[in-house]
Parts: sequence; C-alpha cells; structure tokens
Amino acid sequence: MPRNAPAPRNPDGSHRAASTESRQSPAGKSGGRSGWARFLIPVVLIIVWFGVGGIGGPYFGKISEVADNNQTSYLPASSASTQVADLQQKFTDSDAIPAVVVYVNNAGLTEEDRAFVTGRVSELSKVSGVAGDVSPPQFSTDGKAAEIFVPVQDNDSATATVEDLGNEVRDGIPQGLESYVTGPAGQLADITEAFGGIDTSLVLVAALAVLVILVVVYRSPLLPFLVLLTSIFALSAAILVVFYLAKAGTLTLNGQVQGILFILGIGAATDYSLLYVSRYRESLRDHEGRWDATWAALKGTFEPVLASAATVTAGLLCLLLSDLNSNKALGPVAAIGIGFAFLAAMTLLPALLFLFGRVAFWPRRPAFGSKHPDRDGNSPKGFWPRVARTVKAHPRRTWVIPTLVLLVAATGLLQLRASGVPQSDFVLGQTATKEGQQVLGEHFPSGSGSPALIVAPEGEIDAVARAVLAVPGVDALAVDANGTPAGELPVTADGVQASPIPGTSGAPKVVDGKVLLEATLKEAAESDAAEQTVSTMREKVAGIGDVLIGGVTATTIDTNAAAAHDRDLIIPVVLVVILFLLMLLLRAVLAPFLLILTVLLSFGATMGVSALVFNHIFRFPGADPAVPLFGFIFLVALGVDYNIFLMTRVREESILHGTREGVVRGLMITGSVITSAGIVLAATFAALGVIPVLFLAQLAFIVAFGVLLDTLVVRSLLVPALSYDIGRRIWWPSKLSRSRADSAGG
Repeated sequence: MPRNAPAPRNPDGSHRAASTESRQSPAGKSGGRSGWARFLIPVVLIIVWFGVGGIGGPYFGKISEVADNNQTSYLPASSASTQVADLQQKFTDSDAIPAVVVYVNNAGLTEEDRAFVTGRVSELSKVSGVAGDVSPPQFSTDGKAAEIFVPVQDNDSATATVEDLGNEVRDGIPQGLESYVTGPAGQLADITEAFGGIDTSLVLVAALAVLVILVVVYRSPLLPFLVLLTSIFALSAAILVVFYLAKAGTLTLNGQVQGILFILGIGAATDYSLLYVSRYRESLRDHEGRWDATWAALKGTFEPVLASAATVTAGLLCLLLSDLNSNKALGPVAAIGIGFAFLAAMTLLPALLFLFGRVAFWPRRPAFGSKHPDRDGNSPKGFWPRVARTVKAHPRRTWVIPTLVLLVAATGLLQLRASGVPQSDFVLGQTATKEGQQVLGEHFPSGSGSPALIVAPEGEIDAVARAVLAVPGVDALAVDANGTPAGELPVTADGVQASPIPGTSGAPKVVDGKVLLEATLKEAAESDAAEQTVSTMREKVAGIGDVLIGGVTATTIDTNAAAAHDRDLIIPVVLVVILFLLMLLLRAVLAPFLLILTVLLSFGATMGVSALVFNHIFRFPGADPAVPLFGFIFLVALGVDYNIFLMTRVREESILHGTREGVVRGLMITGSVITSAGIVLAATFAALGVIPVLFLAQLAFIVAFGVLLDTLVVRSLLVPALSYDIGRRIWWPSKLSRSRADSAGG
C-alpha cells in the first residue's frame, strides 16, 4: 500500500489497519525537512493567533467607548430629524439633551415644597455635566407638581450626570414631596445602563452556554476548550478591527450592533469549528498521520465553510443599502465577525488539532482504521441512521407533513405588530425614568420635556406659528431667545410675545437667518397621537419656505419610515444574492430554488410563532420595523448555511452513489454535527436575552427558535425527504441530474 494512502476497507465497509511497514510517524511526515515544515506551520499560526488574542482581548472592555446609542445618530444625514439635530447645536452652542426634574406632592405643593424646588435650581446648575442654564421651575395648574429643565452634556458621562442629578434633587427633600429625573437624558441613561453588561455578562453567558453544549457533544475534557478558544480569538480579532473603524468614524456602532457582533462571532466560529472537527475525526480513522488527516479534513471542509461564510457575509452586506445608519453599520461589522470566524476555524483550530492529534478527542479517540459508526457496515446504528431510513421509506409523507405544519404556523404572521414602539419601551422593565414620565404626564402636557423642534426662516415665524398652533395636538409654542431667564419667549398665533417674567426682556435667537421654535405636544412624545400631530404639522408647514421639524417624535417617525423602506428593499435583494450563490455552489438551479423556498417557509413559521409568543406570553408592546428585517437576514442566511453543509455533502456522496443514496448517506453523516451547530447557535443568540433591551430580546427569541426549527425540522426532515422524492432531477440542469449512477434507484 502506498505511503500516506487511506486505510483499505473490509467487505463490511470498515477500515483495515495499515501494515507495520507502511506506518508513518504521528505527524505524517515523509522526511526531516518536510516534517519540520509541517510542524512549523501550525506553530506559527498558533503564535500569530495568540498574539492577536493578546492584543484584541482588552478591547472587549473598550469597544463600548466608541458606541453611540443616541437614536438620531441612526438616521441618514438627509432626514429632517438629523438636520434639525445638527442645527439645534448651533442655537444651544452645545450638544446638550434635556433632563426633566419632576417634583410632586399628591396632597398639593406646600409653601415649603415650593421654596425647596425653587432653591434647587442653583444647586442643580453646579452638578458636573450640566451644560448650561437650568430653567426656573414651572408649577402645574393643579398645584401638585413642578418641573425643571436641566441641559445635560450628551457624552460618555451623561449617565453619571443623570445619576448625580437624581442624588441632588433628593438631597434634603421635604416629607411628602417625591422627585424624579426623566426626559430624553433619563431615557439615554436607561439605554446606556441596559447595554452596560454587554461587554461582560453577554460574552460570559454565551461562552458558558457554548462550553456546556460542547462538553455534552464531545464528552472530552480538552476538545471543547480548543473549539471555544478558537471562537474567542476570532471574536477578539473582530473587536480589534471594529473598534478602530468606529473610532475613526468609518462606521457607526451602537449597543445593538455590538451585541450581535459578540453573539455572531462566537456562534459562527463554533459552527465552522464543529464542521471541521467532524471531518478531522473522520480523517483520523482514514489516515494514520496527523498531517494527512489535517489536509484531508481541510479539503473536505474548506468549500462548504467558505460557501457558508460567503453566503452569510453577502446577506449581511446587503444591509449597506439601508437608509438607517444602525442597519448600515451592522452589515460590515457582522461581516468582519464572520470573516474572522472563518479564518480562525480554518487556520487556528486545524493547527491546534494537528498538534494534539487524537489526544484532543480523549477518552473517545478515533483509532486509525476503525469503523465510521454513522455509515459503515450494512446497517449503521444510531439516531441519524434511523432518521435517514425513515426518509428513505416514506419520503413524501416526511416532507408534506412538516410543510403543512409550518404553513399553519406561518398564519401567526397576521398578528405581528412591527410598526414601531415608543422609545420609553426600548428598555424592558420598569425604571425611574418611566415612572417620572408617567408622573409628568399626569400634571403637565404629556409632551412636556420632549417638544417638537422647528427650524424656520426668521421672517416666517408668524406664518409657522399660525400653521402649527392650528394643529389640535399642539399645546404651546415658544421660540429660543436671548436675554430671558428661561431662554425662550412664548409664541401665539399673533406672533412672538413679551417675556412673562416681570423686568425681563428678550428677542428670538437668530442663527444663519433661522430661528428655533419648540412646540409642546398635548400627548406623550412617543405616542401614536403625538406622531399623528407631528405628521400633520409637517403637512401644514410644507408650503412655508424652508421649514424642518425634528425632535423625539419626528425622530421616531423618520426611523420607522426608514426601517420600513429598508425592509421592503433589502429582503428581495438578499433572496436574489443568496439564490445566485447557491446556484454557483451546487451547480444547479432547481435545488437552490427549493432550498430558498424551504428557508422562507421556515422564516414565515418562525415569525408567526414569534408574533403569538410576543403578544400573548411576553405581552410586548410591539416591535421595531427592523425586527423582521434582522430576523430575515439571520434566519435566511443561517438557514441556508445548514442547507449548504447538508447539500454539499449530499452532492459529494451523490457523485459516488447516486442522488437518493447520496441523500441518505449525507443525512447520516452530517446529522449530528449540523444539529450540534444549530443548538450552539441557538444558545448563543438566546444569550442576547440577558440584555434588557426589547429589540435584542425579540431578536434572541426569533433567531434561537428559528435556528432550532430549521435545524431539527427543515434540514433534518423536509429538505432530505423532498430531495429524495425528487431524486436526481434535484440537480437540474447539471450533468448530475442525468447521472447513470441514479438510473436504478435515483
């Protein structure tokens, strides 16, 4: 037998051990110089990766420094909300956001209460991070509450500033008087705090979940740590690159994108590693030398893993077509994560396993020449051979029944509510900011603290005032002014009014020929009624020169509109791109088309079940329009991912044994590893649930449930049974669809 050749097979399909004369050294070397080279290459790769891990590791705790969770930063520069946010800084000479301090005494404010509230103004202005003059207190008409507006610097210390404000407003507070800090600054603090555990808790939970699953799958004390190390180093490299791209302003990073990068980096690298480990274990049974086994495993793994990474990357990069900067950023950020996952799984892991060899699998080391338990012999034993025999015996029943069940599940889509949610619902659970907003709405106009911002030409103040105040949902209008304690002057339908504070005067602040007006809404800024009011205001002022309307409500409107546009544009593009890549990979038209249909069916069923769970179990207030888009991107790309792993092996086996036998063998061989990969990915995405953010909680459920559904039902039953039922025609129009190997049974 030639040196380095696979072990010959016995009549039952198992391998015979090679003769003593043909056995080679454990590394599979054929000569001194060649042997040193084969040893040196893995060592160099390991050193390089450990260097990358050592440099990138500390950036796990630094990447939040370059994240921006301000919603206006998500919007395109062309949106009215973004333009108003930029112009607003010229009027305020800062990028401050308002915090609203609310005092309330349900029995009515006493003279002591009023004196205390008035005295707090000077103390609040001394808090570090306060960016300007604090407004005098405004007392409610029912005599039970007071509000103070405090400008807070919009930077990394905003959360600390809000916390300091909370301590200051409570300092020495009279009995019976309650205090809250709310408004946009309070909401930003809640969001920042919600993402505070993303650097530690999210990664730890995901890594622990992966480790437990790997220990159960491999039942080895060493191999799970080698796979997990590969994933962590891949993520370290991705974080290092993303950090400097975000720091340079090349891309916009926020907490959502950051969390998805962490999860996708670990999950994808582990999935690719599982596929390589499976092939390497096969190769160790066929090749005595570690080098030959490594090379054979790489040859069998590289194409499907590359195709998988390319497919997911192509789907993610379609997000570059998005109008939303947050969506646009996810594309390249996640693609970077996928790229390093592929590189680590195809370089670091093979190098580690080459050095450890069969020891890595201890105590279940694959012996050279031993049987492949999932396919050798006349009747392979195990779960997946039984599933394959079921597919073979009843193919049509096996794909028709799951299809009908999935179609029924997809009807839940009719209950999906994804038209947007208030920003106050962005963070799950009750917070002091939410309580303060509720109290504010009970005693003041609900839109107080989050006015609609109107930038208009100086000469059009009167026309804009008449148009805006004619809208039923507007409670009051003011213009930013110089020379007044409150920094503003009231505006009525008759124009700008004098300062209501005796002994003071002022004039509208004019910047580049424009003025900034603030319209207080009667309803909460994030309510549907407020959105309708702002939309009506935009219609009313459309014919009055160059007028722009922004603010919290307008930002929500523009964000939802951009998200809906992205969904309608990107989903068809992703389908076309992935279909084209599948055609190139499988060298067929029919198989890729059917695979896309099965993945779409799986996505529809997942979203239908998710809608029912969100509405009736979790009782979520709704969903962001980007949730279905992100769910689609991940489920379609990852669903096709597992079909690629399956169908590339089926095609490989079909060339040798015919399509129908190839389907059976492919399912037996890949069933265990693909199911393990699906469970790992579902567990890592489920880890997003530790972050108390509505968007991430919904995405965690959608992707985790969808991946399990796709792995356990679609890829395990529907696709193999459908392929078996169709037979060799599945490869139409390639030569394999006319293969003689199928003439008898395929």
